[in-house]
Amino acid sequence: MSKDFLNFVTADRLISHSLHHCTMGSEQKAPPSWVTVISKYNRPDKWKSIWQIMNSLVPYIILWVLMVLSLDISYWITLGLSVLAAGFLVRIFIIFHDCGHHAFFRSEKANKIVGTILGSLTFTPYERWHSDHATHHQTVGNLDKRGSGDVWTLTVEEYQQLSRRDKFIYRLYRHPIILFGIAPVLLFVIWFRFTNRSMSAPERKSVYITNLILLVTITGLILLIGWRAYLLIQLPVIYIASGIGVWLFYVQHQFEDVIWVRQAEWDYKKIALEGSSYLKLPGILQWFSGNIGFHHIHHLSPRIPNYYLEKCQKENEMFSEIKPVTILPALRTMKFRLWDEQAGRLISFRQLKRQAAHA
Repeated sequence: MSKDFLNFVTADRLISHSLHHCTMGSEQKAPPSWVTVISKYNRPDKWKSIWQIMNSLVPYIILWVLMVLSLDISYWITLGLSVLAAGFLVRIFIIFHDCGHHAFFRSEKANKIVGTILGSLTFTPYERWHSDHATHHQTVGNLDKRGSGDVWTLTVEEYQQLSRRDKFIYRLYRHPIILFGIAPVLLFVIWFRFTNRSMSAPERKSVYITNLILLVTITGLILLIGWRAYLLIQLPVIYIASGIGVWLFYVQHQFEDVIWVRQAEWDYKKIALEGSSYLKLPGILQWFSGNIGFHHIHHLSPRIPNYYLEKCQKENEMFSEIKPVTILPALRTMKFRLWDEQAGRLISFRQLKRQAAHA
């Protein structure tokens, strides 16, 4: 299989195209070993998927009821419950994410319906988000194709060429308080409510449908429990969940041993395994995050349902050499700000300052 073929085939179709490519023509060729390995896991189980929806959505609804009742007792209880509810909302987002990759059900229609409904709970329009996310899968780790569905990251050289004003804007954007504390909730609650001219018709339609679902559900909840109660519950839940979600996405591609390359060196398999993290979380956090920590496998095959990612990791020797990122090193990744092309690694502003002092 040629490198060019891997570079330009879309991520979601990679496996089917790979297998087809290997059997084209009169001379039959065996598929690459990694394709054979992951193909075994690219089959969603309808009942596993339904059970995951149930064990994510039902507790979330129950927690909402408990939070409403707790408002008459103590708002501290409400806030405590909101942390747990946010965990379930992150898990619901992972199901939404799998639906967009057509990995949760075999039926494209079922994926779209479930994804649209669950997406409304996370304030995320189905087609719009997954359009950017598909681009992310095709361009991840590619220094020549940044800017769609990723965290804004400059190289050292690009940063040094900025004006003082633009350096300030970039530093502000990359500050953890902005990146994980303010931007996420603005992104999900406000930014996703609008369309723009660059969107396709299905993307715009998904924004309108999600907005309509939100209008109906929010209006219904306000009529039922009042606008004050709704805000006291919904705001902390979406704030915590969106911050956690953005942090998970960030650490999946911004960690100490990550590789980023130029287009000429970009290779699908290598970037999937070395440009995406294996985030090894404690069991309970792995459950709430829907196994998304096995992100190296997810990027190798987006068609694998989240409930098979750990199984794929454990059953195949090819993943044994992948170095995991544990929770403390993952938290330390928040210091990274720039990509140093000469050193081939992410660095902090403090490291850049030291480099300049020794130059």
